[in-house]
Amino acid sequence: MSYRDKSPAELRNMLGANLRHLAQNFPSISALSRQLGVNRTQFNRYLAGESFPRPDVLARICTFFDVDARILLSPVAEIGTDDRNLSDPYLQDFLNDAAVNVPETLFPSGFYRFSRRSFIDQNKFIVGLVHVVRKNGSTFIRGFEPREAFTDQGLPQDSRTREYRGLVIRQDDGIAAMVARRGAVTCSFNHLAREMSFENNFWLGYVARTVRETITTKRVERLVYEHLGTNVSKVLAAARTSGFCELKDLQPYHKRLLRPAEPFR
Repeated sequence: MSYRDKSPAELRNMLGANLRHLAQNFPSISALSRQLGVNRTQFNRYLAGESFPRPDVLARICTFFDVDARILLSPVAEIGTDDRNLSDPYLQDFLNDAAVNVPETLFPSGFYRFSRRSFIDQNKFIVGLVHVVRKNGSTFIRGFEPREAFTDQGLPQDSRTREYRGLVIRQDDGIAAMVARRGAVTCSFNHLAREMSFENNFWLGYVARTVRETITTKRVERLVYEHLGTNVSKVLAAARTSGFCELKDLQPYHKRLLRPAEPFR
């Protein structure tokens, strides 16, 4: 059956199935609806295939999930992505499939709480939440900069402006990730290696900003990741504490791993 033969009901059902697939990695439909700027009741109707979004809302949904209008026509799992950045023969022996294919045992999918010292204010720390997901054999990371950072700089605080995404690459000892905001207006390099803990769910490393050297701000800081998986209560609790905080407010094991009294080397 071609797309020309699909009825409105079939298009709604396909969209609903794809939205359910895309939403399964989020802690709650309510939180997802808020991020999308869509009424929860209306979004539930989209999920059930009972209603169809306006063109502007559909465009917002596609942008948020980084998909295109083919979600109306085909299962989202079958829609390919453009992997030309890593498939060029020039990079074949350097960033090939073996480097990009990150095993779940090395860096599991799901949500992570992270913490690090602020680059701008050395008396403050940042606690955030990121989501790690796998698509078509690659591993990606996605999160949002804290609102306070954008308020201080007089920048828009909408989720589209604050959003960042990155590609995770396997290393001999852990993983590396290149992360950027939309349009690569800011970038950072991250390296993490698993740290011994009771639940084996912590990673320790560093994050480096791609900015010029200055005498007033730092470019490299220690970074801690704590894997929360898809535990809704843990994810929502971490989301509520995201943003700037003081040293005393950090999670005890995060504080221990960050070693705030020791300079980074």
